[in-house]
Amino acid sequence: MAKHMHFHREIDELKKTILTMGTLVEDRLRRACAILHTRDRDQVQAIMAEDWEVDDMEIRVEEECLKILALHQPVARDLRLIVSIIKINNELERIADIAVNIAKRISTIMATATADFSLRHDYQPMAAKVMEMVKASLDALVTEDAALARTIFLMDDQVNGLRDAAYKTVIEEIGRRPDNAASLVNAYLIARHLERIGDRAINIAEEIIYLVEGEIVRSSEDPV
Repeated sequence: MAKHMHFHREIDELKKTILTMGTLVEDRLRRACAILHTRDRDQVQAIMAEDWEVDDMEIRVEEECLKILALHQPVARDLRLIVSIIKINNELERIADIAVNIAKRISTIMATATADFSLRHDYQPMAAKVMEMVKASLDALVTEDAALARTIFLMDDQVNGLRDAAYKTVIEEIGRRPDNAASLVNAYLIARHLERIGDRAINIAEEIIYLVEGEIVRSSEDPV
C-alpha cells in the first residue's frame, strides 16, 4: 500500500512538472511572437539567453519518467501516461527551441535589412492561431480531454493557409526589393517556424488521445 501511495505521489509531481514546463514554453512562445511586432532587441537577447531553462526541465522530466518506469514498472493506463509524458516533454522542448529560432531570425533581419525594410506580411494572425493550438494542447493535457485535443487538428489547416499567404507575400517582395532578398527569406522562415510549432501541438494532441483512449491517432499530414 505504501509503495502504491508513493507511486501516485510521484505521478502527481511528474504531472505538475510537465505542466510547469508547458507554462514556461507557452510564455516563451508568446514573447517570441510579440517581438515580431515590437522588434525589441532586449527581448530577443533574453529569449536566447533563457534557452537552458527548458532544456534542464526536459532532462529532469525524462529522468523522473525513467525512474518511475524502473522502480514501479507501471502497466495499462499508468504506463500510457508515462509514455505520453516522455513524448510530450520532447515536443515542448522543441517548441521552446523553435521560439528561440524565431528570435534569432528577427535578430538576423534587424542586423541585415536596409534601413527602410519592413515586414509587409502581418504574422500576428498566424502567431495567434499557433499560440491557440499550443494553449489548447496544454489545456487538453490538464483535463485529459480527447475531444479538445481533436479540435487542434482542425486549426492546422488555417495555419497552413497563413503560411502559404506569407510565402506569396515574400515572393512578391523579393521581386520588388531584391536588395532585401536575404531578409525576406528569413521572414518567410519565420512562417515555417510557426508552422512547425503547430505541428508540435498536433503531436501533443495525438499523445493526449492515446493517453485517454488508448488509441494511436495520426493526423492526415502526420507531422514529424
